[in-house]
Amino acid sequence: MRHGFSAFVSVAMAVACIGTPALAQTFASTGKPLQAVYEHLHRNPELSFQESKSSAILAAEMKALGFEVTQGVGAVWVKSRAMADYGKLEAGVGGYGLVAVMRNGAGPTLMIRTDMDALPVVERTELPFASKARDVSWSGDEGGVMHACGHDIHMTVWLGTARELVRQKSEWKGTLVMIAQPAEELGLGAIAMLDDGLFERFPRPDYNLALHVNANLPAGMVGHGSGFVMANVDTVDLLVNGKGGHGAYPQDTKDPVVLAARIVGALQTLVSREIDALDAGVVTVGSISGGRTHNVIPDEVLLKITVRSYEDATREKLLKGIERIARGEAMAAGIEGNLAPKMTVKTDYTPSTYNEPELAARLARALETRLGAERLIVATPSMVGEDFSRFGRTEPKIPSAIFWLGSVAQAAYDASLKPGAPPLPGLHSSTYAPDPDPTIATGVEAMTAAAIDLLRRSF
Repeated sequence: MRHGFSAFVSVAMAVACIGTPALAQTFASTGKPLQAVYEHLHRNPELSFQESKSSAILAAEMKALGFEVTQGVGAVWVKSRAMADYGKLEAGVGGYGLVAVMRNGAGPTLMIRTDMDALPVVERTELPFASKARDVSWSGDEGGVMHACGHDIHMTVWLGTARELVRQKSEWKGTLVMIAQPAEELGLGAIAMLDDGLFERFPRPDYNLALHVNANLPAGMVGHGSGFVMANVDTVDLLVNGKGGHGAYPQDTKDPVVLAARIVGALQTLVSREIDALDAGVVTVGSISGGRTHNVIPDEVLLKITVRSYEDATREKLLKGIERIARGEAMAAGIEGNLAPKMTVKTDYTPSTYNEPELAARLARALETRLGAERLIVATPSMVGEDFSRFGRTEPKIPSAIFWLGSVAQAAYDASLKPGAPPLPGLHSSTYAPDPDPTIATGVEAMTAAAIDLLRRSF
């Protein structure tokens, strides 16, 4: 993921002067120091629905802290729906969702979520604990595996937060539900856990919290936002049909390549002419493929499209608009009936992430009290997706909020501000390397402060 931030350059420079406690001294009250946990997780990444070892590590740590731990949450969905809809998985693979519950008297119920999965990326950071892991992704491709989206940081912060909340147990009352979710990168892990009875088998939260690293923000700083902060993400396949033939005799064909080109051009008007300028939407054709050689007009062309929006009504308008434009252009080209374009929308889309305003305001106050205003910045909404959103959309809806954790080493950030400097490595990049000590320390500090504020004991 890549998140934009506004107006933080001037305040970010102050981070270098803000001390963050050493992890080995501060967060090692139980178990291994968090730095060691992070390096192990980074060195041993696991792809979506294959997070068996990561889940086992977190489960063992949470049991040692006194949590009631349930493993295998999501296995029912994986064995039934996922295997039917998304291809074959080995028997027993995929059910690695983890739920850890701690009851501490009467009070609210708070859920804190981390994701666990890595990406099919060959790591090129040259870190001493860089991943050399290789595996086969769902697409069937064998290759390198890397925590290029910071989920290893997330897991480490999650564990550190659990340690701190146990240590400060006298400061809060209520029920703490901490979940480790698989397959965020596929947008399927939240579905798997919810469909396996997450909110029926375990205490239903009054609030949901999560965080995500940011690759443009210095370590030691935190970004927060209210309302829509991330987008609906739809994956669309549009099959454009035609009547193929010899490239020398186009008059005897119905050329789907030309039709596909017309559709791509016309799709650009969906956002520019049909969506309110104060709303947001994206329609991107990421792939166009058809034919195999120079002198043959093919029978079909496949367009692969990503569609982004915030409002559900905008999402519906964009999807209907794609289908309308495709059929209209096909009619203009004389292609109708059985040859009309066929549009397929992935049913398990990623819904937009909405930071409930009242909770977001409370979160901002708690973070400012703990970290200081100079370490906070208001985040600009992004058009990336995050399936944490699903946990808040279950009826009745649960107030939810996600915030962003600066992860860039201060020296690297300062260098990036110089004229002509190359951009910082983004999330999903093979060279993304967070500055772990201040990033994790700030994450634990921020999430612990937020949790205690929501579970504040009444004296």
